[in-house]
Amino acid sequence: MPIARRRLSPSQLLTVSFVALIAAGTVLLALPVAGGRGRLSLLDAAFTSTSAVCVTGLNVLDTPRDLSLFGQVVLMALIQLGGLGYMTLTTVIAVAIGRRLTVTERLTLQEALNTKTLEGLGRFALSVFKLTLIFELTGAALLALRWLHDLGAARAAYYGLFHAVSAFNNAGFALFSDNLVRFRGDWLVNLVVCGLIICGGLGFVVLRELGHARGLRRLSVHTRLVIALTALLIAGGTAALFLLEARNPATLAQLPLHERLLASFFQAVTPRTAGFNTIDIGAMAPASLFLLMILMFIGASPGGTGGGVKVTTFGITVAALLATVRGRADTTLLRRRVAPEVVARAFFISLIAFLALNTVAGLLLVTEGRQLLPTLFETTSAFGTVGLSMGEGGPLSLAGHFSVLGKLLLMAMMLAGRVGPLTLAVALAGGRTPPRVRHPEGRILIG
Repeated sequence: MPIARRRLSPSQLLTVSFVALIAAGTVLLALPVAGGRGRLSLLDAAFTSTSAVCVTGLNVLDTPRDLSLFGQVVLMALIQLGGLGYMTLTTVIAVAIGRRLTVTERLTLQEALNTKTLEGLGRFALSVFKLTLIFELTGAALLALRWLHDLGAARAAYYGLFHAVSAFNNAGFALFSDNLVRFRGDWLVNLVVCGLIICGGLGFVVLRELGHARGLRRLSVHTRLVIALTALLIAGGTAALFLLEARNPATLAQLPLHERLLASFFQAVTPRTAGFNTIDIGAMAPASLFLLMILMFIGASPGGTGGGVKVTTFGITVAALLATVRGRADTTLLRRRVAPEVVARAFFISLIAFLALNTVAGLLLVTEGRQLLPTLFETTSAFGTVGLSMGEGGPLSLAGHFSVLGKLLLMAMMLAGRVGPLTLAVALAGGRTPPRVRHPEGRILIG
């Protein structure tokens, strides 16, 4: 192993692996053969590569028209690699050829998969790979059957695979210029895509445990908390969007009841964290857009393919706040005490994310000169690796109309959202080093 690589901390190595993957994708997408209507600019290729590797889905291109078949296949590969992670795939290869993992590789893989221990990481990575194949191939087959009559066998199979990969990895890229608006009332397309998004967002730790569980009572606290919060956010989001958009003629008001219910459910699922849409996001009411931003900021679950601060982080911070208000020393969830260091980590992640998001949004307001709500929505979507956008009409996200500096800022937000704000902060700080000096305690008034 090279000396330079040995000196990198797990957080740095994980970040570098994503940056390297983005760079490779940029080179491939910038090739003349990747363009559908001409060669892509280096910036558009870099933005699209970042959006794919960070499984976001923000578009500065019209995917079905501006990318050739080669470019679309590269895009799908980047989504897959970004969703699984470079370290997961290299671990699967290492296990397949019988090579033992080094300590550094184990620590980096632990950081990437967000697991608790270093034991059995090789087997766990292999199970992650198998689960991904099962979900994606099943989803691809169902979607291909749905589109068989409309697109023909070969094209239906390709479209099914592309959208299954994009959905399970929570990317939100589509091969239709209107995303999935044309399938707003299609139960099969909606339920398959939503099912893949939810399963990908639950996290591989949860999926693996559910596959081996013999009853809900035997599930870990983490799994039960993830399932409960996911169900609560989806159900609450569906009901809220249905009520908020009920009288909006540009979204739900003109639709039959079953389409209103289906569209509300779909748009409650996609902010966590896949950027598919079946209604015009830019036409939604401000209250609905604010709700979507909250869902995008919360994001999916740890160890999955989604972004955001994660549902467990959200759950712990809310539980800690309630415990403080009630004057309780311990934070409890599902009748279990949460360790103080975990509570502190949850607040730290939320604070970093909040500060980074607002800083970038403020800079974009200066550089782009656009209104607050669309700018903040786009920034939140980038951090949550969602891909939803208020846009300006057409297939492009609002980012497609940004300046060079604006696109670079959003690229940084997408990377921070995919790697994780705390992991990126630790990587930039040079890793975790214990302090050699402990200062005397000082009394400071707060509140």
